[in-house]
Amino acid sequence: MGELVGSNGETGAAGTATEVLSLLAERDQTLAVAESLTGGLVAAELTAVPGASRCFRGSVTAYATDLKRDVLGVDGALLAARGAVDPQVAAAMAVGVRNALGASWGIATTGVAGPDPQDGQPVGTVYVAVAGPTGGKTAALRLNGGRAEIRMESVRRVLELLSSELQDNAGTQDTEQNGGI
Repeated sequence: MGELVGSNGETGAAGTATEVLSLLAERDQTLAVAESLTGGLVAAELTAVPGASRCFRGSVTAYATDLKRDVLGVDGALLAARGAVDPQVAAAMAVGVRNALGASWGIATTGVAGPDPQDGQPVGTVYVAVAGPTGGKTAALRLNGGRAEIRMESVRRVLELLSSELQDNAGTQDTEQNGGI
């Protein structure tokens, strides 16, 4: 399917997308994305990298709450009690997209980009999550700026969270392969 190629000097989300796809390719693993507030921007960053098809399975943009429940399998009672802007919802979205698209890893974004608060949460409240073969991780973000800035920073942060988890997971795999150094 081709080699993953990044341009020299890539920074921000583009550089992190290239790094994440390279790490996944090295491990022969795949990625699926569930997006709410980012509306497809994470998938766009990933698919902008030549050779992304080697690792990127696809994405679900579940902007509406009922899609989080019906497509991604987020518990309806959780959504009713906490709303869509919640760390448990982000974690469930990551697990749900991983399962639905048959990927090694799932990542998710949910939050409030503005201009108005949502589910009792102020603008700039964002949760990003990663679900992988050895568990998952969720991060709570409080971002400043306008709608576009909040959305792009959310993209960067979810890719950074995945990169960190991939690097941590690689260390665990190396230790296991080497008899628990």
